[in-house]
Amino acid sequence: MEIKGRIKSFITFLKGEISGGIIAAVVAMPQALAFGVATGFGAMAGMWGAILLSITAGLTGASIPLISGPTGPCTIALASILSSHGFGIQQAVLILFMAAVIQILIASTKLSDIVKYVPYPVISGFMNGVGTILIIMQLMPITGHSLQSTVIDTVTALPSAVFDINISALMLGILTLIICFAIPQRINRYFPAQLAALITGTAVSVIWDFDVERISRISLVFPSLTLPCISISAIKEYLPFALIFAIVASSESLLTGLVADSLTKTNSNSRRLLASQGAGNLICSLTGSLGGAAAAMRTAAAIKNGAVSRWAAVISGLVLLLILLKFGGLASEIPLAVLAGILIKIGYDIIDTKFLKVIKYAPRDDLYVLLIVFFLTVFYNLIFAVASGIILASLLYAKRCADTTNLGVKNIVDNDIMKYEADVEKASHHEIRVVHINGQFFFGSATRIISHFDELLGTKYLILNYESEHTLDISAVFALEDIIVRLKSQKITVMLVIKSKEVENQLKNLKISGQIGENMIFFDEKEAVSVAKKLSAGASKTKSRAHFPFWHIHH
Repeated sequence: MEIKGRIKSFITFLKGEISGGIIAAVVAMPQALAFGVATGFGAMAGMWGAILLSITAGLTGASIPLISGPTGPCTIALASILSSHGFGIQQAVLILFMAAVIQILIASTKLSDIVKYVPYPVISGFMNGVGTILIIMQLMPITGHSLQSTVIDTVTALPSAVFDINISALMLGILTLIICFAIPQRINRYFPAQLAALITGTAVSVIWDFDVERISRISLVFPSLTLPCISISAIKEYLPFALIFAIVASSESLLTGLVADSLTKTNSNSRRLLASQGAGNLICSLTGSLGGAAAAMRTAAAIKNGAVSRWAAVISGLVLLLILLKFGGLASEIPLAVLAGILIKIGYDIIDTKFLKVIKYAPRDDLYVLLIVFFLTVFYNLIFAVASGIILASLLYAKRCADTTNLGVKNIVDNDIMKYEADVEKASHHEIRVVHINGQFFFGSATRIISHFDELLGTKYLILNYESEHTLDISAVFALEDIIVRLKSQKITVMLVIKSKEVENQLKNLKISGQIGENMIFFDEKEAVSVAKKLSAGASKTKSRAHFPFWHIHH
């Protein structure tokens, strides 16, 4: 029976890896083609980048199923560098090579952990900026005109392009967007809308013989290894640009790793993750392929279709290789307007709609940070935008702490309360536990606090006592939402004790109250304990609970 169980488990595992890898490959194909064209590397360079990066990162990376390849932020970063300085493909390959080496060096240090502490408004402003750039830049190709090098050039050229629209290109672009947005999620999960749009748009253009610009130049030859020309002067000249690409690719990969960890409920090795991405980009640079990062959309698609390990990334790359060899010749007929429509949809998906829906309730400081990062990303420089956002967020937080901190001596340990809580936990066999958060629950503390909630084995009712009277910043709000989801997945009932009506109104406006349950929010800890006791008494106890000591978090 044990052998049968192992065989059944292995078959389930293999089915999930193959299913997840295939779906991820199908999602990646139209994106890789579009990103290759957008950077100037070419459609096939985009495809080979998706193949080589996914396989390399899969073979050498962390245990989670990270699907890698060309991505929106990496494409925008590279395209901006090339267009702003007039660099060609040879310079781009050298920049990519140096960026890969930088990624591997970063992986050997603790710098890979820094991304966990980047404030949410900075990430949101950056992603909104990248999404907006993708959308604006494709307005020219979708109207039948040549791609411009920058957002400002596109905005400047757009008025004249409007009076000289290629109707056929516009029709194909609109058709692509309709298909991308109209296909329901339940169908999109098994047959991605972007692939459906690519096939339909290309077929329509061929059948009706539309006069539109197409990919045209296609070569199915395996890329050959070529060493870039490296010299001291070249390193000095291109190092800043390599650093920009390395930071963008590393940040996106690490953030995707956090998404994958959340979906698979694992803790991956961030250093190994980053080293594998550097190794993949190194191979891409040596073959003239388009580099990139771990892609959140493809990774999520793989995991939701059963993938649980890095072998899904390897399978995804092999499936892409099979598609390229079997159908690559047909890619020359793909209209650029169709790829433009796909990129516009990708840009829309990158935009952080989650934050935008609650932006009117967000603290003013978070809004300032988001807007500054957004405008600097769109109109100036990606790395300068992120760095400025982090510095501004830190300064605003320091000001907020200075405004709310009072000097004086205070005994923060109440022995009576401590004894009362210890007695409650002991009497309930640790099914009821009280957790205090003393001090500001902000973006810096949210990540550390979340990590503690994976240890609550045996708990059935968790009373979370937020002792500050100040409202939460938006990072803490989403961290609290993540805590609630994690605890609910562990069948733990969450109760929240707060100190002010202002915090209660904020939780209602941001829909957090609905997730906890308005009857589970209290202003008095003893009232929450009383309700937890009643709920615990009504539930049958089937086994003894593991001991977990009462603990406090101090900031």
